[in-house]
Amino acid sequence: MENFKIYITNDEKETIALGYEFAKELIISDIVLLYGELGAGKTQFSKGICNYFGIEEPVTSPTFTLINQYDGLTDDSVITIYHIDLYRIKDQKEFEEIGLNEILDDDFSIKLIEWPEKNLSEYPANARKVYLKFSDENKDKREIKII
Repeated sequence: MENFKIYITNDEKETIALGYEFAKELIISDIVLLYGELGAGKTQFSKGICNYFGIEEPVTSPTFTLINQYDGLTDDSVITIYHIDLYRIKDQKEFEEIGLNEILDDDFSIKLIEWPEKNLSEYPANARKVYLKFSDENKDKREIKII
């Protein structure tokens, strides 16, 4: 059985803050799979992760670019963070054409993947999973399950 924690955030700022705290546990080479409906907060959570690594440029959804690349800092080196959105990917061939297999194989970066279910390949068993969903009681609240 997988260990998990559930968090409730009340607004975007809290979702970003939770992403920041989550980033403290990440290591170079981690893959973070972000599940959730449109508008559930996947990009806000990713913003918090990027903030932790000192990324100052705006962190935006890569829905149309498919991949945003950011260079951040760890204690002793530069780290590349790939923010990937697979929402518009139609098939495995397109996944391969845009070079996502190479990115996933890069052990010197952190990969944040929105809509990971669009990839027909399997992810490594140690990939971190984050499920974001709207709260039933308030449209601004999110229930975030981290595995």
